[in-house]
Amino acid sequence: MIKAVLFDLDNTLIDYSNMKKHTCEAAVAGMIDAGLKIEKKRALKTIYELFDKHGMEDHKIFQRFLKQVQGKVDYRILANGVVAYRRVRVGFLEPYPHTSYVLLKLKSLGIKLAIVTDAPRLKAWLRLAAMRLSDFFDVVVTYEDTKHLKPSNLPFRKALKELNLKPEQCLMVGDRPERDINGASKLGINTCFAKYGNPKTKRINADYVIKDIKQLIDIVTTKL
Repeated sequence: MIKAVLFDLDNTLIDYSNMKKHTCEAAVAGMIDAGLKIEKKRALKTIYELFDKHGMEDHKIFQRFLKQVQGKVDYRILANGVVAYRRVRVGFLEPYPHTSYVLLKLKSLGIKLAIVTDAPRLKAWLRLAAMRLSDFFDVVVTYEDTKHLKPSNLPFRKALKELNLKPEQCLMVGDRPERDINGASKLGINTCFAKYGNPKTKRINADYVIKDIKQLIDIVTTKL
C-alpha cells in the first residue's frame, strides 16, 4: 500500500536541464557583451565541463570559468553574466506539464508528499516557491539535512523517518537511475523512473517507468 510519494526535484518536477541551458547561454552572452574574448560555443563547452567536475549546483561556476579562460576573475564581466543568468532563470523555472494537477490529486487521495534532493536547502525551497509548489510537501530533505548525496541511503532514511512510514509504503520518483532509483531500491522503497526528465537513458531498473508525470495517478491508485 502506497502512503507517500517521494520526488527528486530537478528534471523530475522541474525541467532543470532546459532551464540551465538557457540561463548559461544568457550568462555567456552577457559576459561576451561585457568584453570577454571567447567564442560562445567554446565558453559553453568549458562551463559544462566545470559542471561535470564541480556539480550543477556549484555557485562559483562562473568565477571558476573566468579563472580558467582569463586567468583571473573580472568582476565587471562576472556581474554582467550573473545578472543575465538570473534574468533568464525566472522565465524558465517552471514545473513539467500536469505537475500541479498530479500533486493536488495525490493530496486529495490522502497521499503524503516529500522531496529528496541533492540541492542545497535554500535553492530547493526557492525553486519550489518560484513554482508555487512548496505548500504541497509534507517533508523536504535537502543536502544539508544529511550531508550525503544520493544514492547514499541517508537522505531516504531521513525522509522515511520524517514521514513515519516504512520503505514499502513509499514510492520514489526520479530521473537518475544511479542516484534516485538505486538509492531508494536498496532500502526497499518502490521506485518510478521519470523518463520524461531523462529520455536518453536506456538501462533502467525501476518498478515503474513513466513518460508523463500524470501516469503517477494510475500507479498510486492501484496501490491504495
